[in-house]
Amino acid sequence: MEITGFYDDDNDYVIRFTPPEAGDWTYVTMSSHPSLDGQRGVLSVRSAGENRRGAVLVDPASRRRFVYQDGDGYYPIAFEADWLFALDAENGRDIPKTRMLVDSLSDNGFNQIVLNVFAYDVNWKKDESLDPQYDYGRPNVFPFKGSNQAPDHTGLNVEYFQRLDRVLDYLDRKGIVAHLMIYVWNKGVAWPEANSDADNRYFDYVVKRYQAYPNLVWDISKEALGYGHNDVGYITDRIQRLRQLDAFDRLVTVHDYGYCRRFPDQVDFVSVQLWSSELYGVMRSVCEAIPGKPILNIEHGGYERGPYVVFTGNYTSPEVCLERAYQCVFAGTFPTHYWQGAAWNVVIPDLSALPPAQRPRLDYYQHLASFVDRWRVDQLIAGDKLSNAGFSLHDDKDLILYYVPKECDFLGLRPPKGRASTMKLRWFDPFTGEYSEPFELEITRWPSVEAPPGQGFRLLVCELVGES
Repeated sequence: MEITGFYDDDNDYVIRFTPPEAGDWTYVTMSSHPSLDGQRGVLSVRSAGENRRGAVLVDPASRRRFVYQDGDGYYPIAFEADWLFALDAENGRDIPKTRMLVDSLSDNGFNQIVLNVFAYDVNWKKDESLDPQYDYGRPNVFPFKGSNQAPDHTGLNVEYFQRLDRVLDYLDRKGIVAHLMIYVWNKGVAWPEANSDADNRYFDYVVKRYQAYPNLVWDISKEALGYGHNDVGYITDRIQRLRQLDAFDRLVTVHDYGYCRRFPDQVDFVSVQLWSSELYGVMRSVCEAIPGKPILNIEHGGYERGPYVVFTGNYTSPEVCLERAYQCVFAGTFPTHYWQGAAWNVVIPDLSALPPAQRPRLDYYQHLASFVDRWRVDQLIAGDKLSNAGFSLHDDKDLILYYVPKECDFLGLRPPKGRASTMKLRWFDPFTGEYSEPFELEITRWPSVEAPPGQGFRLLVCELVGES
């Protein structure tokens, strides 16, 4: 492996290396500086242990799915926290706010956080009641010399990146993937001119510094083509430049469905922003349009309400946001959640500081994580019509999962013929995480079940049993 190092201030140069396997690794350095050239040694590497699964890869056995480097499945349940970098960026000693928020997300099933390397401020009107302690817009830090108001692009602020290291390191310790967006065009950042020496210096430095983190996936830019900063040629150039620098081949995506749709071969997985009310069918259409790629709906238009109005999107009810997440799941794609108290410049790290009624319903996603893990949803097949309403996932053997819309009072089941005589059924409440007692239903010509009482959608677990 040939790995490019980076300058870390005070005449320190660093090469970060995450070995793909245990054993003795021999290294030799190459440098134009004589004192750094030709240094040799051996690194003795032992197994990382059961809780360290390695990098996230696209599953070679099924290109719609992800796996960890150790072969275990990885099912992303993402959370966008663009300003995570800023919570402790002015604290040179510790990252207490970062830990509080990340711990809350980890405890509730989130295993991917979408964040920016840097963002400055939002371009929409801020809530007049916003408590200033929760507004991380216009931070007093900057990845270049100078400041965002008076930038000096002739050099980089190494201390900024040293403090960002702590964030990615803590995510790694918690087993959370850092979905790192290198640029963002609509958050007031004083970027250097595209493809200038200063732009390339920044981009290359980010890749060199963070490529070794095993919990990393790259995103070239948030909303990459939406604001006239550049064109598709620039984004393609960035991808190719990244792949030449990244010795570890971390996965790459672009936060722009238009780009991913036009150039699917450039990305490892597809990121889409689709807000349609009928989300399941739209996501199935994406699967058909871009075969052989995992698909993450990085913004489905649901922005769960918080104590302050930040950006409402189309849907703010936590229950509707959850419903849309499950529609992504049942379409064979992956969801991302937004809460207006953490998605952009407004970040409330300590959720316990809020009255219970103002806290996000992160527990819903803990139930989602438990559900997809228990039933190995990453191994199931989407798109087949196995009921007269709703949606289904199945293993092509004896397991069918049904999504029952809230409008349904009854659901007609259409299991494959000739496989079994009986269905063992149980209801799952996605809002409480509770299962009903199992019950059996004979497979007749038109088997049907009555939906349980309640205002929301439900899930039905069907296991085929008995001889047909």
